[in-house]
Amino acid sequence: MSAVERTRLAAGLEASRVLTGLWQVADQERGGDALETERAARALEPAVDAGFTTVDVADHYGSAELIAGALQRRRPEIRVLTKWVPEPGVSSRTDVEAAIERSLDRIGTGRLDALQFHAWSYPDPGWLDCLFHLMEIQAEGRIGQLGVTNFDAVHLDLAVRSGIPIVTNQVAYSLVDRRPAGPMAEVCRTHGVGLLAYGTLAGGLLSDRWLGAAEPPIDDSLTWSQMKYRRFIDQAGGWDRFQVVLRAARRVADRYRVSIANVAVRYVLEQPAVAGVIVGARPGERTHLEDNLRLFDFSLNERSRAELAEAQAGLDPIPGDCGDEYRRPPYLTASGDLHHHVSHFPAPYAVRDTDRGLELAPEAGFPEAVRAGPDIRISGVTPTHRGRLIGGGDIRSQTHFVVDRMEGALQSLKARLADVVRIRGRTAEADWPGVETVLRERLLSTVNVARAAEQPSHPHRVAIDVEART
Repeated sequence: MSAVERTRLAAGLEASRVLTGLWQVADQERGGDALETERAARALEPAVDAGFTTVDVADHYGSAELIAGALQRRRPEIRVLTKWVPEPGVSSRTDVEAAIERSLDRIGTGRLDALQFHAWSYPDPGWLDCLFHLMEIQAEGRIGQLGVTNFDAVHLDLAVRSGIPIVTNQVAYSLVDRRPAGPMAEVCRTHGVGLLAYGTLAGGLLSDRWLGAAEPPIDDSLTWSQMKYRRFIDQAGGWDRFQVVLRAARRVADRYRVSIANVAVRYVLEQPAVAGVIVGARPGERTHLEDNLRLFDFSLNERSRAELAEAQAGLDPIPGDCGDEYRRPPYLTASGDLHHHVSHFPAPYAVRDTDRGLELAPEAGFPEAVRAGPDIRISGVTPTHRGRLIGGGDIRSQTHFVVDRMEGALQSLKARLADVVRIRGRTAEADWPGVETVLRERLLSTVNVARAAEQPSHPHRVAIDVEART
């Protein structure tokens, strides 16, 4: 068999192109009993021997960080990529410090190889605070590389242009879910960000076991991953159309004398911007090590790619961009909602009652944001946060952040973007096409959007005034 392919994610961080994912540890422990750490670590050593030397974990994958730490002590050559997924809302520098120290302690190291951050809500600028705090901790030497997980193309681009050194974005990517092939691939190409793909086997549903099988119900007879990706299959058009893809994958697999799972993973490995694919492991249970090693014995030719594309054409696109399954309906999670993930979504900005109506507190940084009865006025919204220019010098990124701020202000004033009736943009004439395009992308086409004659002051290139009515 061929050697496991490797990739350089960043300076000082090399990874096997198939990473061992330990998200299923949480599923193994859902009965309340934690795995025995050393025994689980020993069970993963054959994969390390074979060349799978990179492990992906998270702060919320049960005891996965403990197991990865035990494995790294036994096998120092492995690299551990972990994640921090905080509750929505404000996280202070102290909060971020505590989260990082917890992962350092659980893994048993003084420096994380990589830390990947998940943001729940872009209208709440707390996600940027978290990343800026993580940059500071990285500069102090406790984090090697910064990545993100489930970011969409707009906000990955915005974050990198704002000076945040992101090297990877972990997103769902499979024969069923091709969202990363859109704008995300171009953003990654522009900034040199590598995609780490998960869900590539759809919780094991993209395998020979399910070829010709009856449609399983979404219930506790399935693993959490299978429950989640059954929802993806429903969104893509249902079980019968999914079977068309499985049959095509089987025909391709027959030519290479490999499994459907091999074809599914190889397909994603060969997509633009994909640095690696995360394949889940259940320590101490059945291993697919020999099958995974066959991934590096073949590549898909033009005929195979065309055959898969023909089957995929019968699927409906998964809605939205990468990560939207966690930010807006339909929530494509194991439970079909977010109750297993978050307890609440606080208002992005503090409000106060005044003689004018309901206003955002001054520290929100809006010159005016007030609600009087059904009418809302928000003026002078710029692409700045806590004195920082967000989006760098790019007019589209600046405008996207302005819309995020505007949406956060509306949420705090108990309104929505859909309630906006009029927008006035202050920007240079040469910048207006980019500003208007973003506004049209993010708002209803019926909104009155116009450019004002005056221009904003340096360094931001756009400012927005908004009127809304509920």
